[in-house]
Amino acid sequence: MIQEGDRAPDFSLPADDGSTISLDDLKGRRVILYFYPKDDTSGCTKEACEFRDALPRIEEEGAVVIGVSPDSVDSHVKFKKKYDLNFPLLADEEHSLAEAFGVWKEKSMYGRKYWGVERSTFLIDEEGVVRKAWRKVRPSGHAEAVTAEL
Repeated sequence: MIQEGDRAPDFSLPADDGSTISLDDLKGRRVILYFYPKDDTSGCTKEACEFRDALPRIEEEGAVVIGVSPDSVDSHVKFKKKYDLNFPLLADEEHSLAEAFGVWKEKSMYGRKYWGVERSTFLIDEEGVVRKAWRKVRPSGHAEAVTAEL
């Protein structure tokens, strides 16, 4: 499991705009990498819209926001368009990045066990080191807490 002070695992994943984004591409910038369970669900939509609204302040601090979920690129395109999201969404369909960050967890709902993303956010510095980790995030007010950390 990735801890504060650890080097962030490198990644290269498809984005909603057809490009591929890697951590190496972002060197020299602070990165807010947030993992969420599923496009267009209530909590994930709330969190994404709060990051959307906070993005001007985040960019003023020299940081970028990147959302990651196991959804497909097509799903991300629809989600992004529906809520006018202004940052990239990466498709981690094989959940390799979620596993590398330790956020792919066994969950339980209505007595049924399944594997999925534990909502988490990582602030990665210009050199690729995790400076802050938020785990088991509650969507409401989270973007503000992340922005305040910048």
